[in-house]
Amino acid sequence: MHFSSRAAVASVLCTSALFLLGGCAAPQASPPPSQASQASQAAQPAPASGLSRTLVGKADVSTPGREAVVARVEVAPGARAGRHTHPGDEISYVSEGQVDLLVDGQPPRTLKAGESFVVPAGVVHDAHNASNAAVKLIGVYVVEKGKPLATPAP
Repeated sequence: MHFSSRAAVASVLCTSALFLLGGCAAPQASPPPSQASQASQAAQPAPASGLSRTLVGKADVSTPGREAVVARVEVAPGARAGRHTHPGDEISYVSEGQVDLLVDGQPPRTLKAGESFVVPAGVVHDAHNASNAAVKLIGVYVVEKGKPLATPAP
């Protein structure tokens, strides 16, 4: 990844986190109508899984053909997200709970509230919530435009 792409991703993540956590001091302009309707959609669970994503926002980034998608993500108690990939990088922050991150080719990692992770584009991964409480994350996906946000993997 080039420095400018890293800077763009870092900027999107910081801005998104501040927005979601209510830390922005400057007033925010209303999103365009199409973006507002997308952001207000109800949680969309992945098929046959305990994962739901609620779209918070979507915007172009400095890399042509890519966009940032910001979502609130929840993994139900005792559930798995299901093995899947993204058509771009996933940058997530665990805001509540504890989750086991299972990335193909890597040892499992347990992440707690206050920790973050990055999953590169196209890498198969899963999340397992072994607890009795929902795990909540803030996910930023810098993905190819026009492709599904997530695709199930075998």
